[in-house]
Amino acid sequence: MSVRSALILLTAVVIGVVTGGLTLLCGTQLAGAVLAGLTSVGASVPVLHALIQ
Repeated sequence: MSVRSALILLTAVVIGVVTGGLTLLCGTQLAGAVLAGLTSVGASVPVLHALIQ
């Protein structure tokens, strides 16, 4: 795995954890917060891939 790939995946996971944590703090159930975090990880990987070149 290259450094670029590791940076993209690590940043995507951080974004997902923050999104899931904020969703959980808003009062939703744990399953909804996990789903929101996983969705944001999946959505941020292509965007970060395009940004970091």
